[in-house]
Amino acid sequence: MGLNNYYRWQTISGVLALAVGFMGGMSSVTAQKVNVCDAPKPGEYLLLINSPTQDNRAQLKRVLPSQLKISTCKYLNGKVVTRLGGFNKIDDANRWARYIRDSAGLNAIITTRPADNKTPKTRSVSYKPRSLGKGYAVLVDYYNRPQMASRVRNVVKGDVGFVSYGQRPYLLATYTTDQKAAYKTLQNLSEKGFFTIIVDSRKVMLLRSVVKLP
Repeated sequence: MGLNNYYRWQTISGVLALAVGFMGGMSSVTAQKVNVCDAPKPGEYLLLINSPTQDNRAQLKRVLPSQLKISTCKYLNGKVVTRLGGFNKIDDANRWARYIRDSAGLNAIITTRPADNKTPKTRSVSYKPRSLGKGYAVLVDYYNRPQMASRVRNVVKGDVGFVSYGQRPYLLATYTTDQKAAYKTLQNLSEKGFFTIIVDSRKVMLLRSVVKLP
């Protein structure tokens, strides 16, 4: 190769490398433009799977059936998650959340929206001895280990109740009409590794307002 041809090749290679780098940068910027997650439909149970990296999302695609509709979006605190919706029953959402955790090692939270699509006004709520009223209940699956109530109490910095929902027992982390407060509690517990869901509190039966701890 002649000297002129060599320099010409070096120039072309540099331009190509610069172009590839620029395009790669554009791809990275484009990849960061993720929309905020759509809220669940009234009566729908929604899985939000913690998947901040491309590897996480590729892993999900390998373990989830292709017919499931999933999308990447940003949760309340800007964290990137994979949205999986369309569940009409809490048990179905629970099964998929456990499957994802066991097969992909990724944690998912479950959220829902009252079926009447009405968001109650913010007000303080006290526990009731029977069924809970209108609002949001944040529940924790304690896997038949009552001692988990102490850990939950440390996170929420308050009393933890005992409830029944969908014919299954749960720890009641909080009950409130403040949607943002409920989601904040859900987020805090999920980040600590608890299997947590947020549900329409009118469907929750309060069995014990405060779990007695040793």
